[in-house]
Amino acid sequence: MSGTDRGAKALPPTAATSSEAKGAAPGKIDFDDYSADYDELLRESTKLYAEDSEYFARYKVDLIRDAARGPIRRVLEYGCGTGRNIGYLQAAFPDARIVGTDVSAASLQVAAANNPKAEFEVEGEGLELGAFDLIFVASVFHHILPAERAAVMATLARRLAQGGSINVFEHNPFNPVTRRIVSTCPFDADAILLKPAELRSLLRHAGLHLQRQTYCLFVPPRLSWFLPVEKFLGWLPLGGQYWVSAGHAG
Repeated sequence: MSGTDRGAKALPPTAATSSEAKGAAPGKIDFDDYSADYDELLRESTKLYAEDSEYFARYKVDLIRDAARGPIRRVLEYGCGTGRNIGYLQAAFPDARIVGTDVSAASLQVAAANNPKAEFEVEGEGLELGAFDLIFVASVFHHILPAERAAVMATLARRLAQGGSINVFEHNPFNPVTRRIVSTCPFDADAILLKPAELRSLLRHAGLHLQRQTYCLFVPPRLSWFLPVEKFLGWLPLGGQYWVSAGHAG
């Protein structure tokens, strides 16, 4: 439900940190402050939806694994934080080189300790990583000030290989349970939720062509008997999150 199923979120190197920005919550969150006890805070924040906070990571990685087409040789998780998704990405794409980036150096230390076979880089101006067949961005953009989002998407588009896909998951602002979780989560205090239309616009303006949009996370895992039905509900704007994917033309 809540996208706080990961670690700290990667922000653009030039992102403003002032709460004076229009619509910004008071003060930007410094995820270095949460790197040591992130998992416990996440579990507490999301228990309304799932007792097992790992559920969110498994769920999203399963979706992109099932949708992947062609060989996946290099995978980037932008905003990987403490690396909660990295192990699932390695299992889903066992032959791929997995790279995680974030602006929180403390979170990346945790990620590297828990995922020694993956590579991690601190996001910063001028960081060159090459091209990736798959880019995974889980609940990052709502932590980026709206004025900075286009620059981040342009960076991701430059890192995307021809024939590859960028997969962005975000909170669904139309879902009241999601809004409740976000409002009570300590590291979502600076969140500015974005509607699917804004995310689609960001992708298009970065020169990418939309491949899919679907809503997801409709029912909690305790209602496992209903989970197979979720794949037929992607059109319904009531899921806890939504998923948009895009790629280069041609």
